[in-house]
Amino acid sequence: MKRASLIFVLALAGLTTTHAAEHAKNVILFLTDGNGPSTWNAASLYGYGRPQALFVQTMPHLGMSDTSSANNWVSDSAAGMTAIVTGEKTDNAVISLVSPSTGGARAGQPLKTLLEYAEERGLSTGVLSNSPMWDATPAACYAHSTHRRNHGDISSQILRPRFGDGVDLVVGPGREEIIGETAKMGMDFPKPAADQGYLLLDNLAALAAVPAKAARVLDLWETESFDLQTAVDGALAILSRNPKGFFLMIESDCHGKDAKHDLDRAVAVDRVIRSVTERYRKNTLVLVTSDHSYDLRLWPGARTKDILPFVHIEKDGDHTAEEVYAFADGPGSEQVHGFFPNTHLFDIMMDAFGWKSDSARGSGRNAR
Repeated sequence: MKRASLIFVLALAGLTTTHAAEHAKNVILFLTDGNGPSTWNAASLYGYGRPQALFVQTMPHLGMSDTSSANNWVSDSAAGMTAIVTGEKTDNAVISLVSPSTGGARAGQPLKTLLEYAEERGLSTGVLSNSPMWDATPAACYAHSTHRRNHGDISSQILRPRFGDGVDLVVGPGREEIIGETAKMGMDFPKPAADQGYLLLDNLAALAAVPAKAARVLDLWETESFDLQTAVDGALAILSRNPKGFFLMIESDCHGKDAKHDLDRAVAVDRVIRSVTERYRKNTLVLVTSDHSYDLRLWPGARTKDILPFVHIEKDGDHTAEEVYAFADGPGSEQVHGFFPNTHLFDIMMDAFGWKSDSARGSGRNAR
C-alpha cells in the first residue's frame, strides 16, 4: 500500500474511533438536593479546612444552571428535577407533567423522562436516594403526577410505568408509606412487584448479595441514615450487568435546618462522586448538579477557627433562586459550560447517549 493511502486509512480509522467514543454507554446523574454555591464552599472549608478542596471542584467541566420553575423564580424539587430529566419546565409541586400554568393545550400531559427513554432502549435504570422513594426528586424520574404529595399514586407508578417497562432498581427509604399508601388504592404492592420480577428487599446489606439473575430490585427500608457509598456500589454492580448500559440517578438531600448534618452529607457525597467518577469516567457521563439552592450562608469568622459556628441557616431557611453549579466528566461532559437553564441538562444527557427527544418542547439553552 502506498504511504499516502496508508495515512488516509489510518486517519479514517482514527476518525471512526473518535466518533464511536463520542457517546456514553452510561449516564450517572448525581443530584445534590439544595447544594448551592454557598453550600459547596462551606463543605470544602468544613471537610478540609481550605477552599476548593472538594473533588467536584476539580472536575473538568463546569456550568451554571438556572433553577426557576415555570410559575416561580424559586423552584421546589418537583419542578427542578422535572426540568433536569425531561427538558421542560413545569410548575412547583408538579411531577413530570407539562406545566398547568404555561403549557397551553399541552397542559397536564406526561413528559417522558430520561429514565423512561433509557427503559425504551433496553438500558438498565435506577434511582437511589436518602430521601423517601415517593419524594419529588426520585419520583420525577419514574412517575407523572399533578402533585408531589400524591404518594400512593406516585409509588404505584414504580409498577405501572407510562413509558417503557419500569425502573429496574429502586434503593432507599419509604417502604412503610409506599406499601401503606398503595394499599389505600387497592394495590398489594409486594405481590405485583414479585409478579413483575422484582426482588423485594428491606435492608441495605442485602443489596450486595443480589444474585446475578435478579435484574430488577426494590430495596426499600425506613432509615434515611445509611452509608451512601455502600448503596451506590451495590446499585452499580447490579446495573453494570447490562451490556447495553444504564442510567442511574443518585440523590443526596443536603439541605435542612441542621448545618452540620447538611455539610456532613455534602462532604460524603463528594467522596462518592470521586469514587464513581474515577471508576466510570471512561465510558460514562458523570453529571453533578442541584435542583435548587438553599439559604445556607457562611458568616465572617477567623480562618483559624472551626467554621461551624459561622455557618448559618436563616430561621425560616428555604429554597433560594440563585443559579447552581453543574459539574461533569466523561463523554459529553464538554457541553457543560457557561450559563444555561436547567432544561439544558436533559439535552446534555440525551446527547451523551446519542438520542433525540421524540416530543416537541420548548427546552434547550433558550428555555427560560
